[in-house]
Amino acid sequence: MNEIAHKVSGPFPIRLEDLPTLNVLFSDAFSERYRRDGMAGVRVPPLNPVIWRFAIEGAGAGAMLWRDGLDRIAAFNLAHVSGREGWMGPLAVREELQGRGLGRTIVRAGVEHLRAAGCTVIGLETMPRTMDNIGFYGGMGFVPGRLTLTLTVEATPLSDVRPPVLSALGAAERAAAIAECAALTDRIRPGVDFSREIGITLRQAIGDCVVLRDASGALEGFALFHDAPLVEGRSREEIRVLKCVLAEEAMMARMAEQLAAQARRSGALRCAIRLQGEYAVAFRTLIARGARVRWSDLRMTLSGFEERAPVRGLVLSNWEI
Repeated sequence: MNEIAHKVSGPFPIRLEDLPTLNVLFSDAFSERYRRDGMAGVRVPPLNPVIWRFAIEGAGAGAMLWRDGLDRIAAFNLAHVSGREGWMGPLAVREELQGRGLGRTIVRAGVEHLRAAGCTVIGLETMPRTMDNIGFYGGMGFVPGRLTLTLTVEATPLSDVRPPVLSALGAAERAAAIAECAALTDRIRPGVDFSREIGITLRQAIGDCVVLRDASGALEGFALFHDAPLVEGRSREEIRVLKCVLAEEAMMARMAEQLAAQARRSGALRCAIRLQGEYAVAFRTLIARGARVRWSDLRMTLSGFEERAPVRGLVLSNWEI
């Protein structure tokens, strides 16, 4: 390949018209990563375009790409801000351009964006078996934390149970409920706010938000989920929890029941919950309910920008789309 093609510039905003090419680069780069890890038969499929649109709108100015000298997409990074929590993903460099320092460039750009946004937590997730990735991020100042485990809860048998969701509310009530969710999150993990993700999910109609209330009507917890298929052209097999906040970790039993019922109402077979490793009570609760562990990711944070587990309660934040 000539030097013009290797000359990379950016970052530029990701546009909706970039999605087809971006999706191919994503699929190729992550499939190659699996091949290098000894899983040559694994092919990462393109993502559902509606999921990309959610991620791009959610990242805002943090949705960045780089172009080569022929104006082709060379790399991309989506850096997300949820109040003072910041994370990056997905991010990838086109295979033939790897090993030239472009990976460091796009990670530095993501970190700079998140620091400028005032984030006090900056992180990402990677596969725990991928030593190259762990070493690469470690060389850029990221340190490993605990695992994030993806657990799935089977949908409940068909019933008349209707989990309380935000989409069922009128505009004014919905806005008030989202404000309640923000207040509960800030009480448990000060500075973290998932209002943007909730609003985009409801506006794009790709999921909803289950809420838990006590007998007096006070908010005790919520779980933001997507039920749009993750993979392009696939059926709706599961709903995926992106964010979950509970005033008490023990409330996971009640939330799991609601999510299992919601999975059935969404026409899915199961609900996927990505649980950070510090929540032992929630883990035991889900396992006792029959949840299956499906996948593991290693959570890494920039040194000096680590997560701190809440003294009380639970905050699950999915650092993937």
